[in-house]
Amino acid sequence: MHLIEIIELMIVGGILLVILLVSFILKGKWRKIIQGLAILFLVSFGIFYYVRPYWIDMQIEKKVGYIQIHLEEQYPGETWKYQIAPHREDGYESSNPYYIGVIFDTEPHVEYKYFARNNGDVIQQGWYSSRSQSDLLHEE
Repeated sequence: MHLIEIIELMIVGGILLVILLVSFILKGKWRKIIQGLAILFLVSFGIFYYVRPYWIDMQIEKKVGYIQIHLEEQYPGETWKYQIAPHREDGYESSNPYYIGVIFDTEPHVEYKYFARNNGDVIQQGWYSSRSQSDLLHEE
């Protein structure tokens, strides 16, 4: 479990504890209402926690499509492949899954990082090379 997940669980646990403590102070039907809100809050967080990785996957697919359109306009006739951070696997928690790596076939040792907000807003955030490079063919 990654540190951010522990922090999220601590925050949710704290909020849930406060809600439950308030419910024990109140009496009658208000106690039942507040306890129902606590259960609703817990179920909502559980659904959010379960759905979030799938939501990230859907966003990545959209962003790859935007980057595909951008690269086809910028570099017609070129071929490339994508490197996406496996955000669901251990060891990649610190990698931002929204930064898409692109490796061009003409530069196989350089990985360019792209970020897409929407269809018209794609920017190159940087590059990484395992060798020292002085002339980068696809630097924007």
